[in-house]
Amino acid sequence: MIEIDIRYATKKDLESILDIYNDAILNSTAVYDYEPHTIAMREKWFEEKQHHQFPVLVACMDLKVVGFASYGSFRPWAAYQFSMEHSVYVHPDYRRLGIANRLLSQLIDSAKENGVKTLIAGIDANNDSSIKLHQQFGFFEAGNLKKVGFKFNKWLDLIFYQLILDEHTD
Repeated sequence: MIEIDIRYATKKDLESILDIYNDAILNSTAVYDYEPHTIAMREKWFEEKQHHQFPVLVACMDLKVVGFASYGSFRPWAAYQFSMEHSVYVHPDYRRLGIANRLLSQLIDSAKENGVKTLIAGIDANNDSSIKLHQQFGFFEAGNLKKVGFKFNKWLDLIFYQLILDEHTD
């Protein structure tokens, strides 16, 4: 059994988080961006998460950060305050070990504890592993936006997946 520790991120984790995120930018369509981010950008992102009390979770193996997950506002307007968009990223050398599963599970628990009513994932339509991961947790397809991204010389479709956390709450 692989030992995976999930905990809240600290500023000391930002270099590792940045490395994982930049790998996603440079080598995948998980992030629709072209240029690697800087540590200053990641520090601002982290401060913003802390300011709004949005969790940033890290997965660690042998004291090394191998994945991270977070959520934040889906849209900036007040009526969306209970809807959050989330992300889960795993270092390429540590995929297929259950890390994304553990991170998403903890993130869902955190969202429930914090009164979030729905979690939303924007997933590249060709990212089968992310789609399957979300389906395992009960996420359903809520929308498909055709040709909204352009990366690696091709058009990309973005699928939104949604999980309603509490069907019985007004």
